[in-house]
Amino acid sequence: MSEFLLVVDDDHLMRTRLVRALVDRGFAAEGAENATEALAIAESRTPSRAVVDLRLQESSGLDLIRILAERFPEMRILLLTGYGSMATAVDAIRSGAENVLPKPADADDVLAAFDGALSEAEAEPAPSLARAEWEHIQRVLSDCDGNISQAARRLD
Repeated sequence: MSEFLLVVDDDHLMRTRLVRALVDRGFAAEGAENATEALAIAESRTPSRAVVDLRLQESSGLDLIRILAERFPEMRILLLTGYGSMATAVDAIRSGAENVLPKPADADDVLAAFDGALSEAEAEPAPSLARAEWEHIQRVLSDCDGNISQAARRLD
């Protein structure tokens, strides 16, 4: 039986692509859209590894990591984030994640992060000023539910 991985991301496209790529590499993998769905999957079929996005619609990925680490201490957990910072990385590790990987990331990046093939600098690079600005704009756009006009007014 192949190793079972859980992918938790509210971005449908990201989640389905990552699950499909992991399956193509010989893993059993299943995706969950939110923490509730992830916990139901984990309770029925405990994954050996979980990839959890930082920002989920109903909760924080950090909260989910804490719950998974507490309920399933043998599970290896990776935080995947498009909004990474040193503070987030520290919180993730303290919560039970073994590594933090910036988005966009593919299945090879995820597996390398689990295998420890990435150095800390590769896993959580210091963002450039342009990257930090882009991430801020993306957060504001997300907070405005994709409404570009509303986001532009907030950013003005």
